[in-house]
Amino acid sequence: MKKLLMLAVTGLLVLSMAACNGTPSSTGTDEESGPAGKKVSLLTPYLSSVTTNQMVEEMKAGMEEQGMVVTVVDTKGDFAQLASRIEDTVSAKADAIVLVSADPSQVATQLQSAFDAGIPVFGCDSGFVDGMMVNATSDNAAMGELITKYLFDDLMGGKGTVIALTHRPHPGVAKRCTAFDDILKNYPNIKLITEQHIEVPGPIENSRKVMENLILSNSAKDSITAVWCAWDEPAIGATQALQDAGRGEVIVVGVDGNSQAVEMINQGTNLKATVAQNFEGMATIVVTEMTKMFNGEEITKGEQYAPASIITKE
Repeated sequence: MKKLLMLAVTGLLVLSMAACNGTPSSTGTDEESGPAGKKVSLLTPYLSSVTTNQMVEEMKAGMEEQGMVVTVVDTKGDFAQLASRIEDTVSAKADAIVLVSADPSQVATQLQSAFDAGIPVFGCDSGFVDGMMVNATSDNAAMGELITKYLFDDLMGGKGTVIALTHRPHPGVAKRCTAFDDILKNYPNIKLITEQHIEVPGPIENSRKVMENLILSNSAKDSITAVWCAWDEPAIGATQALQDAGRGEVIVVGVDGNSQAVEMINQGTNLKATVAQNFEGMATIVVTEMTKMFNGEEITKGEQYAPASIITKE
C-alpha cells in the first residue's frame, strides 16, 4: 500500500535571509532581459545515478523550453574535477550555474568565484550555502527519520541487527544518515553490525559486492535482520545479493522512489519500503525560480522542499 505521508510542501522555505521578515528576496542581478539565450551549466558528480539523471533531464527540458542554452557536465564522482569544471564555467561567463546532487561546501572556493563574478548559483538536491539563490530538495532529515522508524518499529519490531549502507559525502544522504544515527540510540535492542560506504559511480554493483561479503561474514540464518540503505540503488544491489544467497528473511529499505526499487517492492522481494522523493518537483522549482530571475522578478532565496511519501507493497 502506498502511504502518502507528506513531509513538506513545495515552496517551503527553510534557509533564507528573506524568511527573517517573511518577504521574498530580490536576486540582485541585472539579468532582466528574459531567459531566452541565457547560458546555463548543470554540474554534477553523479549523473550515473538514475535519480540525478532524472533531475538533470527534467531541468534541461524545462530550461530549453524557455530558450535557455543548457550544458551538462558530469565529473563521474570526482570532486576535484567538479571544482575544475566550475572554474571553467566561471571563466566562460555562464549566466547561471546549477549544482546537482553535490555538497557546495566541497567546492566553496570555486562557488565564491562564481559569486564574485556575479553568476547566480542554484542547487538541485544539493546543500545550501550563503550566496546561492535556491536549493530545491527534500527534507532529508525527515525522510531519514521516517524510513528508519518504519524499519525499526513496523518491520523489525524494535529488535534485531541492522547493516547501514551509506554515502555521507552527499549532503542529502548525510542528513538521512544523521537521522538514522540519532534514532538508533533510542533502540537498545537493535544492534548496528556495520556501516559500509558505497562508492559512486556504480552504486548498485558496488553495494551488491559489499553485501555479498557481509553475507559471507554473517552466514548464520537470522544473523542479519535488516539492511538500511540511504538511497535506493544500494537497496537494489543488497536485495540482489540477498536473493542470490537465499537470504529471504533479511529486510531491506531505501530512499528515493527509484522505479526499479518500487518494482522490487511490489514483487515481494527483500526490499520492503522506500521513501519516494519528488525529483520532478525539485527540477520544476529550479526552472521556475531561474526563469523568474531572468525575467527580473523577485525570487525566494533558500531551500525549498518538494513533497515526499513512503511506498510499501501495493
